[in-house]
Amino acid sequence: MGGSARNRGVLGGDDAPGQSAYQRLSQRMLDVSGDRGVLKDVIREGAGELVAPDASVLVKYSGYLEHADKPFDSNCFRKTPRLMKLGEDITLWGMELGLLSMRRGELARFLFKPAYAYGALGCPPLIPPNTTVLFEIELLDFLDSAESDKFCTLTAAQQDQFPLEKVLKVAATEREFGNYLFRQNRFYDAKVRYKRALVLLQRRSAPPGEDHLVEAAKLLVLRNLSLTYLKLERPPLALRYGEKALTIDPKNAKALFRCGQACLLMTEYQKARDFLVRAQKEQPFNHDINNELKKLASHYRDYTDREREMCHRMFTPSDEGPAGGGN
Repeated sequence: MGGSARNRGVLGGDDAPGQSAYQRLSQRMLDVSGDRGVLKDVIREGAGELVAPDASVLVKYSGYLEHADKPFDSNCFRKTPRLMKLGEDITLWGMELGLLSMRRGELARFLFKPAYAYGALGCPPLIPPNTTVLFEIELLDFLDSAESDKFCTLTAAQQDQFPLEKVLKVAATEREFGNYLFRQNRFYDAKVRYKRALVLLQRRSAPPGEDHLVEAAKLLVLRNLSLTYLKLERPPLALRYGEKALTIDPKNAKALFRCGQACLLMTEYQKARDFLVRAQKEQPFNHDINNELKKLASHYRDYTDREREMCHRMFTPSDEGPAGGGN
């Protein structure tokens, strides 16, 4: 995502008389704002729909001042993806407009005039007043959670007025949002989203013949919660949600596997073996399941060795006789 070479070399060669590198670049950029306050140059095309207003976006970005040797603000330079919500987490109006013009997977360069960046005051001491800034933004993905957020603020009675299809859609959005957070290792936040989805599904009764749709959605959320609690190092809760998943599908290999992992962490070796053997029966060639069984065997062997050594020490007579000798 660039550095000073991107800031100078990519922007152009030798300066034209009376023109800066940013001025030369702006001549071939697309006007996003309508007043040339936000200009865009696509480096790599994206695919799919444009970012939705109020969406949460997963992005990598960096910002530069003209002639700067490094990003102008180390706190702004994002080498790793960051999840942000439009309208809440983004302070630059230019970045907000720029993101709304992007598609998944797109990489683009933007010029933000002062009115769309840091204004007449700048951001002392790093950014001078009335400064045009260059941003490179990569849109990894986005999720439109506005509809879900609004639905979750309604009362249970209000939510019941909507068709089941709406509830399933909102629950799926919550689960997908939890997946985003989980991939960022934000396990506590992911758990909150999964539980919101589960609450929606648990309190909604399905019309005759459609209950399987609710159960299938609940199964996915329960499995995710079980895995999340494993990551949070709370195996009793991981086991609880895994067992709830098994009430829906007793042969579900992932749920059986999660329960086995939880029992192993709690040193309940027999229960762990029962769950893992059942999981292996469903998926005999699953490497994760087979490796967990090997791990269980190793832990159990260490456990029995320690127990045997303890018993040996307790019941073996001391080699030392009475003081002064004897028979």
